[in-house]
Amino acid sequence: MGLMSLAFLGDTVADVILWRQKDVTMGILLVALAAWVVFEKSGYTLLSLVSSVLLLLFVILFLWAKSAAILNRPAPPLPELQLSEEMVNEAAAVIRTHVNALLLVSQDISLGKDSRLFFKVAAYLLLIYFVGGLTDFLTLSYTSLVIVLTIPAFYERYEDYVDKYVMMGYRKLLQLYVKLDEEYVSRFQHLVLEKKKLR
Repeated sequence: MGLMSLAFLGDTVADVILWRQKDVTMGILLVALAAWVVFEKSGYTLLSLVSSVLLLLFVILFLWAKSAAILNRPAPPLPELQLSEEMVNEAAAVIRTHVNALLLVSQDISLGKDSRLFFKVAAYLLLIYFVGGLTDFLTLSYTSLVIVLTIPAFYERYEDYVDKYVMMGYRKLLQLYVKLDEEYVSRFQHLVLEKKKLR
């Protein structure tokens, strides 16, 4: 995949997320909603649904091919189902690069080289643990997709208002932090220093 095609792909994804291609975005949301309803209400799992669909597809194609041979009709039109060596090598190179970067970061964390990154990763893993305990993967995926397809478009449309209220909230939190720091943290530090002096 060339640099130009990656740039085009990025533009297309941005257009879908920001609702510039409303039909595509709405289609994605409706298909995701339908899939979520099917999985939630029917009791299907992803593996059982894929297995059922593939079984149905293979049965239809098999019967079509057998009946075509008996009736002297053309066989079902199937595309050439092969992966090119170039495509596999490119995918392997991309996967290898990402896995090596992940392993390098994991090694830095494991050897204690980056404490800040350790605490970030630990916080994210705890967040995933708690969210995972509240919902199942399918609902979490659907909710994440809805958030990805609505929040950026909402922000782009109402950017000035959102920025204004976020700045107001930030200032309030900063005032709260200063107040807590003055009232509690300073006192605690003062007590610790006094205890050290007494020893």
